[in-house]
Amino acid sequence: IRPGLTSGLVTVACGLACAGTAPGMGPASLAAQSAGAVDLLTLARGAVPVAVGGTGAEATHRVGLEHALLAVDGSRGGFSMVQRATDDTDTEFVYALPAPTVFERLAVPDVLETPSPSQTFVRSVEVHGSAEGPDGPWTLLAAGELTTHDARGMDTELELRARVPVRWVKVRTVGGIQMLADLMFTEFTEIIGEGSQEVLPLSARFSGAWWDRGVRMTLRQDGPAVSGCYDDGSALEGTVEGSILRAVGEGRNDGVTSLFVLGVTDDGRIRGVRSSNGAPFRMYDGAPVEDGGRRVECVDDDPPAPGCGSVLHGIAFDFDSAVLREESMPLLDRLARSLSADAAERVVIEGHTSSEGDEDYNRALSERRAAAVVDALVARGVEADRLVAAGVGEGRPLASNDDEAGRAMNRRVEVRCG
Repeated sequence: IRPGLTSGLVTVACGLACAGTAPGMGPASLAAQSAGAVDLLTLARGAVPVAVGGTGAEATHRVGLEHALLAVDGSRGGFSMVQRATDDTDTEFVYALPAPTVFERLAVPDVLETPSPSQTFVRSVEVHGSAEGPDGPWTLLAAGELTTHDARGMDTELELRARVPVRWVKVRTVGGIQMLADLMFTEFTEIIGEGSQEVLPLSARFSGAWWDRGVRMTLRQDGPAVSGCYDDGSALEGTVEGSILRAVGEGRNDGVTSLFVLGVTDDGRIRGVRSSNGAPFRMYDGAPVEDGGRRVECVDDDPPAPGCGSVLHGIAFDFDSAVLREESMPLLDRLARSLSADAAERVVIEGHTSSEGDEDYNRALSERRAAAVVDALVARGVEADRLVAAGVGEGRPLASNDDEAGRAMNRRVEVRCG
């Protein structure tokens, strides 16, 4: 299990990567995430793409925000990025971070060549940071020249140049490793960023309406609880952790489940990913609706209090332990008030994990953490004889574990009453 990521009831993970070697082995080492380290450059941790630049952003190359999102989706799988690239074509992805962040490790995983005379992995990677805004000024944080890895499961460590707190990150790639022709496709996998980040304040930006191509959404937020509707008025519910909303919706006509991992940009756009009916997560990006503008109308008026039937993301723990983190307390307070007022005689607090690491360990840790939630609720006045802790582990995923958005959705608390 990757116990270091404080997202959901059971948190993330070194997974099998922690069984590898420590950082600093050289430019291409075994995957080397240090114990307790969290990849802070993922959408699931609040890194939201805000701009694309460089020559790769020109119309002939067709690089857009969806590519920027793929570079921080937490998946080591490669994707085609720049079309008709030359050896000096550069692409810049800019991300907003939720809080000041100092990076201690920056790396690129699985630098592998697709067997094709027309496609190659990018050659050069730079990571810049800014404390002032998405336009800089920029400080070079790390850089490196990539060479092809011998096998999957390896990382190229970028050379750190500065350790300074930043709120925006710019990832710049240049050229290709094996340029067999003047014009080629280039591909990329992921930028990994580990370090330290200030405790995230709870965002209050998830009340409003958004309407755009493929996006129809209206939300209402009450503290960490959010409800609303999407598409044709289908209902959704979710919880906010830091700057990220994780929500589950159900189609009003077909019953199809949709999963959302979303943030709100500084200019008010809602941006993140959506998965429907078990499909891979895809870009979800919509403009805010002005007063009097067209919007989806929801049936329910107010966000329901977290309680019976809730799927909760945002109860966080210390690394590899069942110690609740301070940022979990507002959600626990609301949950306790709701359960105290509910007539249900039996309340099961279920812990769910993603699938990294050993299944038995995941189940045991999820049970310890579910028990910690039960203890916290008892301390807040909920009758102990009504509460049961259950560790489900990775047995009932909401989403695929192939990327961090899905893994973050799978780490959760479910409250079942009877």
